[in-house]
Amino acid sequence: MSTTEMNTDKAIPQEPSCRHDVLSATEQCRRIRLVLCLSMALIITAHLCFASAELLKDPDNWWQVKVGLDILASRTFPVVDNYSYTFAGQPWIAKEWLGQILLATGYNAFGWSGVLFVTISAVASMIFILTWYLSAALKPMVTIATVLAITVLAGSVYNARPLIFSLPIIVLWTAVLFRAARDRQSPPFWLLTFIVLWANLHATFTFGFVIAAFAGLDFVSRVRLSQPKLLAKWIAFGLLCPLVSMINPYGLQAILATFTVASGNEAVPLIMEWNPFNARTDHFSEIALLTVVAALLVTGTRIRWTYAAFFVFTLHLFLAYSRFQYLWLLLAPIVLAADIAQQFPGLSMQKWMTETHDALEQAIVKYARQMSGAIVAGWFAVAMIFLNFSAATPSDTVSASGALAFARAHNLSGNVLNSYNFGGTLIFHGIKTYVDGRTDQLFLDGFSNRAAEMGTPAGKTILLKEIDERAIKWALLTADDSRIAFFNELPGWRKAYQDKFAFVYVNEN
Repeated sequence: MSTTEMNTDKAIPQEPSCRHDVLSATEQCRRIRLVLCLSMALIITAHLCFASAELLKDPDNWWQVKVGLDILASRTFPVVDNYSYTFAGQPWIAKEWLGQILLATGYNAFGWSGVLFVTISAVASMIFILTWYLSAALKPMVTIATVLAITVLAGSVYNARPLIFSLPIIVLWTAVLFRAARDRQSPPFWLLTFIVLWANLHATFTFGFVIAAFAGLDFVSRVRLSQPKLLAKWIAFGLLCPLVSMINPYGLQAILATFTVASGNEAVPLIMEWNPFNARTDHFSEIALLTVVAALLVTGTRIRWTYAAFFVFTLHLFLAYSRFQYLWLLLAPIVLAADIAQQFPGLSMQKWMTETHDALEQAIVKYARQMSGAIVAGWFAVAMIFLNFSAATPSDTVSASGALAFARAHNLSGNVLNSYNFGGTLIFHGIKTYVDGRTDQLFLDGFSNRAAEMGTPAGKTILLKEIDERAIKWALLTADDSRIAFFNELPGWRKAYQDKFAFVYVNEN
């Protein structure tokens, strides 16, 4: 794969057109792309509604909704921890408050079905935007194949957590900035409103700074110092990004909090989604990665050095953290699509628009408005059916519903030692946790390492010390928790409840 800079003095048109009738061809292209984008969004919406149970398998689903509910009820933003007893009163901010409120609003309106549908709507919005910008460069069938592949491979990130609301923004942010650089234009300053929105939705907004830097670097590589006024606007845009992102309830704290995890706190190695990519278990991602690399090598695709740098950066994140695989999957195609279309005209939308269209394509152009209206109506119909008939609830593996019902029926109280995966459901049900998913800010200073050691063969001593020092009265453990063997041996502790997903132990001392 060569990273030789391409000769792209002439900007790639974003709205393909035929030579003989520019306005007519441009309008035809827009109509086809609109119908295509709406169709893809509807298809993905219907698919995710059908498979909605997969979106509620994360233990954080519970506490993210609860925090949003509490913010709505109190109309205040938390600054200390009120959800655990181990770190009660310690500094903690709900830096993703707006995403949590969106989830809570869905819950207030339609229960867990509402939570799911706001999640699905965010994915559908991302698919629409992704399809729109890819179809500006790639012909419809190539766009469809690319979007479907991305949708499948990025499926692990489709989850009812605030991260989901950042996906449409990161796609839009990347596409618009790299297009401006490619066209040798200034970055649109209206885009800054989206970094403000992003900063209140999810902690990944700091990636926006990095993406803007790469786009700015690409602009500089094209114009050098020949357009100082435009260069000044890019610099101003870059400086404004962190400044406007502080328009949130926590100001600079929201930015600083993102670096706690980025710098690698002690909890990161213990959480599966923060583990490095593993080709031995993640076969689909491995196939995708090798396919892309092989295609670039075999076809001799030429990539600008700035694009290559961005490609490598997102690929590094793909390999370093399973959580961030979606960044490479979503953003690399957006950045590379226009140059690939220029090098391989058979893939380009511009070339496709000059060809003779069949009856279906002509019908799409002729009846685009009617088709678009029908697709939008279909989307609302799917929404109404789902919201009124779905009975989706979080997975039993993270809800511990039977065990918590037992705890309520038998008036279990006092401090509980819980498995990590049950932290979210405890928070939601008003029970203070031993540990939960807020490890970006809490459960540090040796706590997470100590909790992990508790599950090792030599961890019984640590467990006894924790029980004594923290006055633990009962335990709620997942069925695969290695500490179950210790509790079976502890004098004065009784197994009070057991089902397929959870164990409850009671301290009778």
